[in-house]
Amino acid sequence: MPISPDDQNFWLESVKDVTRQEKKAPVEQLNPSKAKITIHEKRQYAVKQEFSSYSKALEDAEFGGIDKATLKRFKKEEFPIEAVLDLHGKTENQAFDLVEDFIVQNYNLGRRCVIIITGKGLSVHENDDLFAAKGILKKQVPTWLNMARLRGMILVYKHPSARLGGSGALYILLRRQRKA
Repeated sequence: MPISPDDQNFWLESVKDVTRQEKKAPVEQLNPSKAKITIHEKRQYAVKQEFSSYSKALEDAEFGGIDKATLKRFKKEEFPIEAVLDLHGKTENQAFDLVEDFIVQNYNLGRRCVIIITGKGLSVHENDDLFAAKGILKKQVPTWLNMARLRGMILVYKHPSARLGGSGALYILLRRQRKA
């Protein structure tokens, strides 16, 4: 198909200011035998989407399955805090790994009450993007606590009073380990 004179003139007008760049030295290739490669175990992101096989998921301030005395102590935050996990400055993937390890480790150590500090998320300023995600960990951690692996170790959780972190933290009561 021949090029029309109008197309040719348009093309020449479009590229009239284009200049040839200098040739740069080629990028040095890495010698594969010298490159040090470390392989880290990477957990699958899809694991975060695993939902509980329990008939009912835990919800903030839902107290089913607890005797009245324990429930009263939990609501008054009378259980001593035995461990704290602060997730400030962590990415979602880092936080997921930390939360899972934290719950399992403390359950195995026989601890009853722990706190996870998620933070409240960034506050909105007038120049911020209104559609930007805020408080990802605050939203995600309760979802992770309902995963089948962790749900069986947790009796109940709630957002504590302001003195313990308020809506930027989770006050968690772990189940007791039953001796076989």
